[in-house]
Amino acid sequence: MSLRQLIADEIRRGGPMQFARYMELCLYHPELGYYSRATEQFGKAGDFYTSSDVHAVFGRLLSRQFEEMWRALDSPDRIDVIELGPGRGLFAADVLDWSAKQFPDFSRALRYQLVEQSPTFRTRLQERLASHITNGKAAVFATLEEATAAAGEHIILFANEFFDALPVEIVDHRGSVRVMDHDGRFVEQFVPPSPLELAFLDSYGVQPEPGERVEVPLASLPWMDRIARAFDARSGFAVLIDYGYTREEQLAGRHRDTLMTYRRHQASPSPFEAPGEQDITAHVNFTALRSRGSELGLESIALLTQSQFLIGIGEETQFADAFQDCKLPQERAKVALQLKHLISPEAMGETFQVLLLSHGVPKEKAAQLSGLKLAR
Repeated sequence: MSLRQLIADEIRRGGPMQFARYMELCLYHPELGYYSRATEQFGKAGDFYTSSDVHAVFGRLLSRQFEEMWRALDSPDRIDVIELGPGRGLFAADVLDWSAKQFPDFSRALRYQLVEQSPTFRTRLQERLASHITNGKAAVFATLEEATAAAGEHIILFANEFFDALPVEIVDHRGSVRVMDHDGRFVEQFVPPSPLELAFLDSYGVQPEPGERVEVPLASLPWMDRIARAFDARSGFAVLIDYGYTREEQLAGRHRDTLMTYRRHQASPSPFEAPGEQDITAHVNFTALRSRGSELGLESIALLTQSQFLIGIGEETQFADAFQDCKLPQERAKVALQLKHLISPEAMGETFQVLLLSHGVPKEKAAQLSGLKLAR
């Protein structure tokens, strides 16, 4: 049975389907969902790029920042990096390898826990990181709770392009979107928004104007609850990187109707064309993440652009992490272009935001992180 047939059967049995349920099935159905497929999703051969696909310098710069965070925690004997949605494991490999080469004291303390719900991706991660897993430096888990149970007293929770792939509801100016099957095609129907949807928009976003629609990422709130629980009796930092917005930006008329699909590096606004065969994403509401984290005891350090964050980390060494392996001028030129893609406003630099949170870290120590230089 195809995913399209499976969704149609569920609609026939239960009536119009919430959009978040449709998106969940498209992305995360254990056999037929996008992230369960055996085909490649990332990089040139896949459907989209992440920062780690661009160049290893992303992981190298974050290694430098993680090492500073470790020192801000008084250089404990053990610190665990817990990564949500690690994809192919490129970032994890870059952090582990670069830390061993450049920051040996930090590397000895470092343990890397990868949280991936897709069995297909977990198998790939275990293959890519086999040597680190054998050496006891890395482990792969299906849930955040399993990874947290294996961690020590100090953690850095890292998530890059994780929240944008969580299922969202859509509230149109005509009502909350429901998915119907009409003559073999999925079409939209509208019902009055639920109290939860309205409360979310009132607290963290905006109500859609006539002709508009906005996403309601309700699933992001329980994830922030889980992240906060990971810090129970632990100290450390959370680094959440994604393309997204604040409530203030939405009030200014931006970031409305951000749902997009990606297939073979082609973007489309239609989520109904190829269920399970294309990525579906929506911009992240950082006001909701920051507010929920603060309510649960996580200290909000800063929200800044990826450009500000990476330049702050790299400027003192003049981005030596990027160019260290370059022997020829043309190699330096290629790396310079890749670095520009990560930090320039026209590419990823201004599109992506970085939310930094902490728990059990003195404010004055957290404020000294090099990634915050341009945020001060």
